[in-house]
Amino acid sequence: MDIVMKLGATSSVVIFTKSSCCISHSIETLIRSFGANPTVYELDTHSNGMQMEKALIELGCQPSVPAIFIGNEFVGGANEIMSLNVRGKLKQLLIRANAIWV
Repeated sequence: MDIVMKLGATSSVVIFTKSSCCISHSIETLIRSFGANPTVYELDTHSNGMQMEKALIELGCQPSVPAIFIGNEFVGGANEIMSLNVRGKLKQLLIRANAIWV
């Protein structure tokens, strides 16, 4: 789990995905639409991808991707990001994490 937590803290927004996951692509597109530039790790192309996926499952990600860290904190998966967006709180979270400026 340490590798996932360390990578999650390397940027203001970090997304763990798989190249074949359309939901991951949609979440990345949503976050980019606010002007953020997330760091993206595709587990199916990363040398430690299987280990990272196991760690994400241990964190509570079901399914394992997408998994999103904002401001060095694990936010959750697609459901949590969409819920934040619908409630108008995703933009504020990105601002507090210095991922975007207004």
